[in-house]
Formats: sequence, structure tokens, C-alpha cells
Amino acid sequence: MNSKAVMAAGAVCWRKIDGVVHVLVIHRDDRRDISFPKGKVDPGESLPQTAVREIKEETGLSVSLGIPLGATHYSLPNGKPKEVHYWAAHVTEKAIAKSTFRPNSEVAALEWLPIEKARRELHYDVDREVLDIFTSYVDQGITETFAMILLRHAKAQDPSKFVGPDQDRPLTSRGREQALGAGPSVAAFGPKKLISSVSLRCVETITPLAHELNKDVTFVTEISQHAFVDDHPAVRALIGKRIRKGKTTVFCSHGPVLPEILRELALATGTPLLTDHTRAALLDTASFSVFHLNAKHPSAGIVAVETHDSLS
Repeated sequence: MNSKAVMAAGAVCWRKIDGVVHVLVIHRDDRRDISFPKGKVDPGESLPQTAVREIKEETGLSVSLGIPLGATHYSLPNGKPKEVHYWAAHVTEKAIAKSTFRPNSEVAALEWLPIEKARRELHYDVDREVLDIFTSYVDQGITETFAMILLRHAKAQDPSKFVGPDQDRPLTSRGREQALGAGPSVAAFGPKKLISSVSLRCVETITPLAHELNKDVTFVTEISQHAFVDDHPAVRALIGKRIRKGKTTVFCSHGPVLPEILRELALATGTPLLTDHTRAALLDTASFSVFHLNAKHPSAGIVAVETHDSLS
């Protein structure tokens, strides 16, 4: 990311109409253009959080993010650089029924268009570049996806200064701030299942996310640092079950354990571990990586990976 750029985020929202993939474009009267929904990052927000919020504000649709579609870069009229990050976002019929959209001064109308018509109607080349990336996934039969999200616990008290069992080490004040910031960021991907190490630092990290989603957490010893061993059959079974379920799942664990969880994920999906994959499992505190899988063919391997650092 360009630290001097105006940062923004959005999505290619899509659904099938009569079996054909359509994408959502917005008509903006003030700019006399047609584009994808997007908006600037607010202070204290992550890019995924921004994308979900902006889509809700501009279209009235509640979505969860899918595959990342890269970023566009261009200059604003004042010469300042702008960087916009995009994801695919499947819009369900339930979300359509609950949409709160009304034409307003910013967005005059919403329109669902087949991909080729959208390519003709979009006003900006950078939007067409994003659409081309989305189209390449559609052409490969990769539209509906789910993800395995690896979240490292937030900053914990120094083990050399803590008296008691290591699994009882709590978060520091900074760690608690990190955990609060991670909650909305991870929630943007719509997790359906939350799994955590039983260690207190993981419990305290995942709790804000559980509150954000109003979901319970399954706590397991197998992915705790004090209990984990290589090739643990229970871990392999745990990963296999979540992949069979085909639902986005968060695993909150420890720095040394996360690469082993990734290894089990790779084994379960037939994925050759590439440098980008292994790097994505080497996380700083309160950072997380999202490993996207094809919902119809998860055994085809990891189709995309992205990493998001802690905001504090």
C-alpha cells in the first residue's frame, strides 16, 4: 500500500439471475458515471471493514467478502494518488430482500448487469480491469467460495515476567486494543464458525469477534501452543471437518502453531505450499490471513490468499 495515497475499498457484488452471473453497478448523478460501489477508509478502519460498510451505505446490501480482486491506482484531480482495494461479494437473495436502498444524492440508482454489458457500461478503465479479474474467476468456475482464516492472538504479557502457567498469560492493554480492532476486520469475511486455542491470550483475542458476530466459540486444546504436536490426528480431523462443511471458519491460535495448521489445510485441499502461502502463516500479533477455497471444489486447492496486519 502507498502510505501517501488516499485509501479506499469496495467490491464487485454479484448474483446469478436465470443462471447467469450479473454484477452490481451504481449510477452516480453528481459525477455522471457508472462504477462499482466503494468508498474511502475512515480513521481506525481496515480495508475489509471499509468495503463492507461502503457497500451497505451505498447499496443498502449486507455482504461478506469473498476472493480479493486486487487494487486500482490512479490520481485524483488534485494530483494525490488514490488506491482502491476490491473483493468479490456474493449477494444472497436474503440480502436483496432486506436491502434498505433508496435513491439519494450520492447514488441515484442500482443496476444488475451481465458481465459483458457491465464492461461496456462502466465509465473507468480501472473498473474494467477489476471486472476482468473477477471474470477470470468466473471462467474458471470459481464464484462461490469460503475461507479458512488464521488469526494470531493479540499482544500478551511477557512470558519472562508472568508468574503462572503459560496458557494463563493474558493480553496486555495494547493487546486488548488489537483484539477490538481485529473483530470488525475478520467479521467482514462472514465467518460461520469460530475455533480457538484454550489459552487465555487466544480466548481474549477472539472474544470481541464473537460479540461482533453474536456467535459462540469452540475452544480446543489441539491448537494450543502447550498441547500441539506435529501431525496431530485431531488437528487433521478438525481441519478436514471444516472443509467438508464448506463454511468460513476462524482459527485463533499461536505463532508457532499457525504454520502447522496451514500445513494441514494444504494437505486436506491438495495444495502445494508456495512461498506466499507459508509467508501468510507467519503472522504478527492480532494479524490474520484468509485462505480462500472454491466452495464446489475445495480439493482443487487454495485459490487466493490475503493477509491483514493489526491496526495497532
